[in-house]
Amino acid sequence: MVKLRIDFEFPSRRWWESGGQALWDGIAEGFDGSSVILDESLAESWMTEAARLPGWDEGHEYAPHPVVVMALEEEDEL
Repeated sequence: MVKLRIDFEFPSRRWWESGGQALWDGIAEGFDGSSVILDESLAESWMTEAARLPGWDEGHEYAPHPVVVMALEEEDEL
């Protein structure tokens, strides 16, 4: 299991406006809106689709993409 989280330091809106918002809303339904916990294979598949949308790579070096994959922490509920 991993966590997908919106990177709020990602500056571009292009990815969100090019289908990213709908893609995120489809996976994040029922969660807090800024992160979601998924099986690693599902997260990898989702990230592959997300990377195909325009604007995915328009961030800074410290925030290159609008969504990041993170390891789960103790306080994360499954």
